[in-house]
Amino acid sequence: MLTRSAGPPSVAVRAVPGHSAVGGWNVYFVLKLVLLWRGLIDFHPVQNLGFFLLLAVPLPPALRRVRFAAGLPLAVVLLYHDSFLPPIDRLFARAGALADFSVPYAIELIGRFVSGPVVALLAGAFLLLILARRLIRISTLVLAVLVALAVSRLVTPAPLAVSVAAADGGSTGKTGTAAARPRLSDGGSNAELDRILGKFYGDEARRVVRLPTPAASQLPFDLLFIHVCSLSWDDIQAAGLELHPLLKSFDIMFRHFNAAASYSGPAAIRLNRATCGQSSNDGLYKPVAESCYLMPSLKRAGYDINFAMNHDGHFDDFLQTVRQQGVQAAPLTLVGLPAALRAFDDSAIQDDGAVLSRWRTLRATSTAPRTALYYNTISLHDGNRLASVAGGGAMNGLQGYRFRLTRLFDELESLMQALASGSRRTVVVMIPEHGAAVRGDRMQIAGLREIPTPAITTVPVGIRVIDPTATAEHDTEYVDSPTSYLALSQVIARMLEKSPFGPVPFDPKPYVTGLPTTQFVAENQSVVMRIDDRSFWREEKDHWRPVQFDPAR
Repeated sequence: MLTRSAGPPSVAVRAVPGHSAVGGWNVYFVLKLVLLWRGLIDFHPVQNLGFFLLLAVPLPPALRRVRFAAGLPLAVVLLYHDSFLPPIDRLFARAGALADFSVPYAIELIGRFVSGPVVALLAGAFLLLILARRLIRISTLVLAVLVALAVSRLVTPAPLAVSVAAADGGSTGKTGTAAARPRLSDGGSNAELDRILGKFYGDEARRVVRLPTPAASQLPFDLLFIHVCSLSWDDIQAAGLELHPLLKSFDIMFRHFNAAASYSGPAAIRLNRATCGQSSNDGLYKPVAESCYLMPSLKRAGYDINFAMNHDGHFDDFLQTVRQQGVQAAPLTLVGLPAALRAFDDSAIQDDGAVLSRWRTLRATSTAPRTALYYNTISLHDGNRLASVAGGGAMNGLQGYRFRLTRLFDELESLMQALASGSRRTVVVMIPEHGAAVRGDRMQIAGLREIPTPAITTVPVGIRVIDPTATAEHDTEYVDSPTSYLALSQVIARMLEKSPFGPVPFDPKPYVTGLPTTQFVAENQSVVMRIDDRSFWREEKDHWRPVQFDPAR
């Protein structure tokens, strides 16, 4: 009888009322620690330690069942909090926009959260846990790790190792005059980083570029701003199109241009306020001086303003957003033009070549000496599919993006050739809104752009001067300093002051020498900021976290 009563310790413990029952919850914590080890979640050790201790409190069987039922939703909420997903209130705020997604696109987005390698990793960790539980006390090990992480986080916030693109807008450049660059004196405390960000926006509020009225003696020229949704240097590299002829045809190319936003609405506001310094995200929705608006400034300089899109502009109220920036011209009609794609909300996306061809036909009938066109294209947006295939041919993933990007580049190159064979002098500016996040990173799945990382906001901005009578050729002038919209406005201002067209062959160098540079700050509701070659991320108004943008994938 004595031998039988001395059974396995675990059996004896289970027989004792009020015993601690972390038990199966260890699987939850171990798998989260594995995700943390791989840099796939942002772990909050203090909250997780508190949850663990709550589960470890000895309770009688009836109360343990109540705790288990209450613990399930708490575990889900804590896991969401630990993820890099946007705050839940932001999802509710955008519920209307999300409701416009087509069912196939919504299903595809959900599927992107399921990664085969990650599932295999977690399955392997689970099997090891099953084997190890007979050799070690899992609860004790988990508790020790959680305590160590909590102490470590409280003493020194650890940087998040994130696999994203190397392009970060922070390299030293050949051209450009920088404002005073901030330096960290307190190691990057929340107060110091908030102060640096506040000073950045304060300094930017005082920066402005005036667009002069061209002299009557200067040869007039048109300005075309082609605002491309979902295109970054990282996307081009992922698609393998770095050597496309279009990119080599520009006279001026910005290689470290920060679009500062990762969604279309804010990006449209930033471009259409390009003559003033960079605003905070909240500041985008407040009135600014009339001189900050790009198109009205060009109108005062003698330009007739045109407006065109290859979509209807209803999603997220994009059309109204553009109108609020002083673009009051009626959008070019799309009636009768072929739909090349269907958008993620099943609306029609017209062929870029057809839209731009119609605009050129309309321009040919105009007597205005100078015209400025704002053209917005969403052909590269995530979720688009071919309109010519029955039911809509899926065009997502890297292969689909490469197909759409190749076609867009080809059509823009055809536009350049058509303008060169015409009779009007033209300056074409290709400027993306933001990247597509076509290959994603450890913080965000492909297509998700809640965190405005350098891989998403560092975009290729090209300027091409097209003179139908010119024959001289020259190499592309690259701007390698960290720049943003103010530098682009400066180039435009210089061209208005001294036309790139005339008896002397165009030389791009004087137009890009000494351009204003801009510290890398990108913001939606969250902020990414670079200081002293270090990157910091702030979610909402929460604390700052150092982030390592690792170029290795």
